Amino acid sequence: MATHEPELTEPVDLCTPDGRRLNPAAKGWSRRPLHRANLAGRWGRTKRWDYWCVQSDDLILTLTFADVDYLGLVAVEWIEPHTGRTGRGFDGRPGARGIHLPEVAGQGHLEHRSRRIDATIDYRDDATVLTAHWTDPKRGDGHLDIRVAQPPGHESLNVVIPWDEQRFQFTSKHQARPATGTVTIDGEERTIGGAGDPAWGIFDAGRGRWPYHTVWNWGGAAGDSADGRRVGVQIGAKWTAGTGFTENGVIVDGRLEKIGEELDWSYDWDRPMEPWRVRDSSGALDIELVPDHDRHSRLALGFAHNEVHQVFGRWTGSVPDGDGGTLRVEAILGFAEESRSKW
Repeated sequence: MATHEPELTEPVDLCTPDGRRLNPAAKGWSRRPLHRANLAGRWGRTKRWDYWCVQSDDLILTLTFADVDYLGLVAVEWIEPHTGRTGRGFDGRPGARGIHLPEVAGQGHLEHRSRRIDATIDYRDDATVLTAHWTDPKRGDGHLDIRVAQPPGHESLNVVIPWDEQRFQFTSKHQARPATGTVTIDGEERTIGGAGDPAWGIFDAGRGRWPYHTVWNWGGAAGDSADGRRVGVQIGAKWTAGTGFTENGVIVDGRLEKIGEELDWSYDWDRPMEPWRVRDSSGALDIELVPDHDRHSRLALGFAHNEVHQVFGRWTGSVPDGDGGTLRVEAILGFAEESRSKW
C-alpha cells in the first residue's frame, strides 16, 4: 500500500509565526511527533488535549487532560467491559484555568491537583507514567499507577488535517504500546498487564482549531498476528474526508505503514453492539470488531453538545504487513467510536 501524503522528517511549526493560521509546511505526516503547536489567538475555537487509554481484557482505564479554551478538564474513568460496571473522577475548570498542555505532543510533565482528582502524566524517553487518585461519590476513592512502555523504534501516526488555513488539527495517535501497573477500585488493588494478560496503551494528542460542528470515527487495535508479529491498527473517518489527509495506518513490529485513502466504515449508530467493519478498497485491510461494551455518553453545556458511542471488544480480519502482503489477526483487543459534537 502507498500514500500520496508527504512524509515529514524534521521538526516544524504547526502555525505561521503569529499563531493564527496553518503553516503550509506543516501539512504532512510523520512517524513521531514533530509538530510544535504554536497556537495563538482565535479564542473559543482552539482545542488541546492529551487522552490516554489502557485496555486489557477485563478492565479499561482512561486519563484525560483537555483545554478547549472555555473549559478545561482532568478526568479519569474505569470500565469493566464484561460486567458493565464503571466509575470516574472529574474536575472541570472554566476557562481552562491552570491546565496547560505542551506544544509538542508526548513531552514534558502534566500535573493537576484538586479536591476531586490528583493526576500526573510523565513523559519519559522509554515510557509514559500515568498516576491518578480520585474521589467517586458512587464508587469511593480510586488510584492508578500505570507505565506505558515506549519500545525502541516503535512508531506512531502523526498528521495534520487541514480543513482550511484557519481550521486545522494536528493529531498524534499511538497504538500497541505495552502497559503494566496497578489500579485500586472499591478498595481492591488489581494488576494490569503482564505475561498472559496483556494490556495496551493508546495515546491521542490533539492540537488545533475546529469548526463548531464535527463528526468523527476513531478506532484502534493491538495484539499479535496469527504468525506472531506485533500489530497495531490506527483508523479514522468522517472528519478527514475531503482534506487529502487521513489518520489511517498499521504498525507491524513497531514500523508504521501509512494508509492515505479514506476507509469504508460499516456499522449502525442505533445498534452499536452489532459488529463494526472497516475496509480499504484493495481488501488488504478488512477487519471486524465484535463489541462487548458500549460506552455511550451525552454532554450538554449551553452551546456545547457531544454524544459518543465508543465500543470496546475484539477485532478479527486481515491487515497489510508493510511488505505487500497481509497478516491475519484473530480477536485482538480494540475499540471503535463515532462522536458527534457541537463545540
